[in-house]
Amino acid sequence: MIGYVTLGTNDLQRGAKFYDALLSEIGATRFMEADTFIAWAVEPGRPSVAISKPFNGDVATVGNGVMVALAVETPAQVDALYAKAIELGATDEGAAGPREEGFYAGYFRDLDGNKLNFFCMS
Repeated sequence: MIGYVTLGTNDLQRGAKFYDALLSEIGATRFMEADTFIAWAVEPGRPSVAISKPFNGDVATVGNGVMVALAVETPAQVDALYAKAIELGATDEGAAGPREEGFYAGYFRDLDGNKLNFFCMS
């Protein structure tokens, strides 16, 4: 039921380059863009991910315990997207692989330290 998720960034262009390359792997493209934010979706009107400079002008910081989970169809997609994130400079938070029965995920932190994962249910 998630409509969209916004992640804070202190360097919009660096974040944009990271997410352009990473999210293109699942067919997502930029569909909204302004001076302070960019949003990607596979299809406009569907769930999306955005990065934004904080509205209040303060430095963006990581929310402890906050994570964004992005659903894909297969374990192979999880493996490829996790590897792509690491290749693009993300840091490992749990390599792609099976977790609990029927749940497969790979966890990473983006260039600003935001925690994300790609996952699928099998």
